[in-house]
Amino acid sequence: MAAAGSAFAQLHQHLQQTRLLGSISSALYYDQNTVMPAAGAAWRGEQLAFLAGQLHERQSSAAYAELVAAAESELDTEVSTERRRNLQLLRLELERQRCLDPALVNALAKAQSHGNAVWQDARKRNDFSTFAPALQQLIALRRQQASQLAAAEPVPRSPWEILAQPFEPEVSKARLEELFAPLKAELPGLLEQVRSTDSPHPSVVDLPEALQEQLCSDLLDSWGYDPARCQRSRSAHPFSCTVGPQDFRITTRVVPGQPLSAFLATAHEWGHSLYEQGLPRSDDHYFPWPLGEATSMGVHESQSLFWECRVARSRAFAERWHSRFCAGLGSDPWNGAFGFWRALNPLKPGLIRVEADELSYCLHIVLRYELELALLEQELPVEELPQQWNQRMQELLGIQPQTDSEGCLQDIHWAEGLFGYFPSYALGHLISAQLAETLELALGPIKGLVAAGEEQCLRQWFGQHLWPLGRSVNGEQLVKQVSGKALSAEPFLGYLKDKLERLHQGS
Repeated sequence: MAAAGSAFAQLHQHLQQTRLLGSISSALYYDQNTVMPAAGAAWRGEQLAFLAGQLHERQSSAAYAELVAAAESELDTEVSTERRRNLQLLRLELERQRCLDPALVNALAKAQSHGNAVWQDARKRNDFSTFAPALQQLIALRRQQASQLAAAEPVPRSPWEILAQPFEPEVSKARLEELFAPLKAELPGLLEQVRSTDSPHPSVVDLPEALQEQLCSDLLDSWGYDPARCQRSRSAHPFSCTVGPQDFRITTRVVPGQPLSAFLATAHEWGHSLYEQGLPRSDDHYFPWPLGEATSMGVHESQSLFWECRVARSRAFAERWHSRFCAGLGSDPWNGAFGFWRALNPLKPGLIRVEADELSYCLHIVLRYELELALLEQELPVEELPQQWNQRMQELLGIQPQTDSEGCLQDIHWAEGLFGYFPSYALGHLISAQLAETLELALGPIKGLVAAGEEQCLRQWFGQHLWPLGRSVNGEQLVKQVSGKALSAEPFLGYLKDKLERLHQGS
């Protein structure tokens, strides 16, 4: 432990206060998306912009730079690897923050809050034209940000790659193309294979909203939900949010015509929250230091997808939970557990990413990734986005939205200027599949553990092998360290092909 008067100890105190400010911003964001009245949007924008300015000042000031430099000067050959890594990460972020004009930071925060509010209204009204100016402003500001940040990057990166660094450290377009190429090559063929089968699609079952809410609560209770530390609310777009070291929030939504959506979204967001709850925070090197943060968004997404897809959408899970759903309804509209399993896995390409099946999901991500590149680096006019979205969706998934609300207005990410975020969702599928293979080598088939209601064994394995790594590594390094192999699309594609065969054959 550092001496009380050392620069390292002073830096710890500075970071603690920075975390406090960041947690206030997180709490305001959670409130904005759950219970804040619409008329509060402008003032909330002012609040978030003020906090963003304060955070930027704390992370870029001369006094902070001196504190980091002083802590670096205390390093010697006996200093722990953890301390060196923390200071390395702080130095990188400091140099990035010092490149940013405070006026740009303030303008971005206001534009993000404004974009969020305008997007919610435009989505309700199915009117992209009212959102287009806000999106154009966010693109312009993010280009400025990338231009300013370029000087701090340790290697040359394109504007999109620079913006993607906070989400997926050290990601490159070349590596994404390498990982996505097998998905683009094989997934459309698998989709066509599904279309050509004569298997009927599961009929839509009317699950009352109150029953959906109860089942979501039951699921969380069975997976370790602690009301003293956790909270679930409703929002327009499901998300997970950590407000503090002992304050974990998730949101879900009930979607008309999608009776299992809330249940699966709850599984998904709880996977995110389990990862946050499992990150190392007790040791002196972790909270509020960078090492206590998530490895990357791709790793984060691998956790949510594991619990949603490998567990909640599994045959073993369907067989355990089928009776609960039927008891709530007073009937069995699925004609048995296999029918319920098929309902949890509707293999039919849909328009909405968050409702997409495992087979088409990554193509949704490829669509968004390619459009981001077009908007940021290839001068695609914003007003052409709806048309380009529809055309590329037809090419990739064989379907087209009839409204912009079902198309380019469906996601919140661009409304908040989050360019560079989407590929992490697809990387999450690949990482989840490779980690699942490794887990099964150690624990045996996942389906056996789920059938026995032993999901806590899965949590324990992740808690031992993955969650403690924090930011000691990047996403690909984590996969290599845990699985012993470089990240590849093959485990995910193999898993999909096996699942398609079992769904089709009824085995």
